Amino acid sequence: MTVGGWRPASVVEAIAATATARILRLRVPEWPGNLAGQHVDVRLTAEDGYQAVRSYSLGSYGSGEIVELAVDEVPDGEVSPYLVRDVLPGDELEVKGPLGGYFVWRPGGEAPVQLIAGGSGIVPLMAMVRAATDAGAAASVRLLYSVRTADDAIYRDELDAVGSDGGVGVTWRYTRSAPAGWTGPVGRLDEESLREAAWDPAREPTVYVCGPTGFVEHVADLLVALGHPPARIRTERFGGA
Repeated sequence: MTVGGWRPASVVEAIAATATARILRLRVPEWPGNLAGQHVDVRLTAEDGYQAVRSYSLGSYGSGEIVELAVDEVPDGEVSPYLVRDVLPGDELEVKGPLGGYFVWRPGGEAPVQLIAGGSGIVPLMAMVRAATDAGAAASVRLLYSVRTADDAIYRDELDAVGSDGGVGVTWRYTRSAPAGWTGPVGRLDEESLREAAWDPAREPTVYVCGPTGFVEHVADLLVALGHPPARIRTERFGGA
């Protein structure tokens, strides 16, 4: 039953993804399903009645009662520290959604798709990777994932598996330090690294960029400089929570 669009949700799993991030799987009765790239609002209610609401992208897509979030802790945040450090299976919260119709991927056709993630911006793009793989469209999708270190990468093992079996093309970019044996560059994304990793603008890919505001603006500017039409660049950015 929904009240004002809010649906009760119970935590089914809480899995450590990195030292500061958790993957949460929630059971949401009568969930209507969602497209890859959509998000939900999450509402927490304290014993004294105080409520806090934050938006989180969904790493899952499709139908079924289980939805997946991946939450990265924001220092001094009001909601994310609780979701990353304290919430346990069986705990109750509320969700509203699915929300958003612009930053989504739908199956159909083989047009190239470029995904570019910064940090926890991987979450909605992970839903797109999964959806494209299940739809048999993985060969048309490339992912460029920028993280500080390998240990900061959410979904690292799954992405390594996806990238090693001929599926979605995955390129890593480390901005602080790289794992042993890494021979590529280390540092902030630049025009050269985007040119090498992303689809050529001549292929007219649709590009999805998600991450912190500064990252998204920087990458969008580089894409335009490389010749990608602004109309084909879709962005989603986030701040602290």
